[in-house]
Amino acid sequence: MPHRDEIDTPRGPARVETDLPAGPPVALLVLGHGAGGDVDAPDLLVVRDAAVGAAVAVARVTQPYRVAGRRAPAPAGHLDEAWTTVVAALRARHPDLPLLVGGRSSGARVACRTAAAVGAAGVVALAFPLHPPGRPERSRAAELRTGLPTLVVNGDRDPFGVPAADASVRVVVRPGERHDLRRDPVAVARAVLAWLHERGWARP
Repeated sequence: MPHRDEIDTPRGPARVETDLPAGPPVALLVLGHGAGGDVDAPDLLVVRDAAVGAAVAVARVTQPYRVAGRRAPAPAGHLDEAWTTVVAALRARHPDLPLLVGGRSSGARVACRTAAAVGAAGVVALAFPLHPPGRPERSRAAELRTGLPTLVVNGDRDPFGVPAADASVRVVVRPGERHDLRRDPVAVARAVLAWLHERGWARP
């Protein structure tokens, strides 16, 4: 069972659910949810299970607006402020571990925007929303250019688009998947785990 607690932020309390591996962890992965979703999304849960099984501590963060019962997301600046506060507190609990940040959709954007500021070693972006549906001219590709190793897992039928890879961004495109990545979440987890192993952030 995950350890649940709340961390106070300037935007209200955030909820954190932390799962620890059986042995000493080799990395800390902090994950955020989508705009109107929660941390129990299928892709987040299977990634959590795979990572914990590979000696990674995983913390899933519920933003203050969701803790307060609202579905409409807070402004980007508020999301980033709450997230950086929570990640700093989690890093203080696990000071000797490489810090990885990520999430799905809106949570992936938050993780990318703040990755350098929180001292992350890498980013895991699930269903990164490259642009609003039907609005490819409003690209958010710049948010992915953190300079850090970044894994993107998107479906080829995602109406929010699929980002392009570059020197630091690896993109795994899942066939038949839409934005929710619900068709084969286990395959999503396999892609994340393979990347973690490759980078030395998970135990074989």
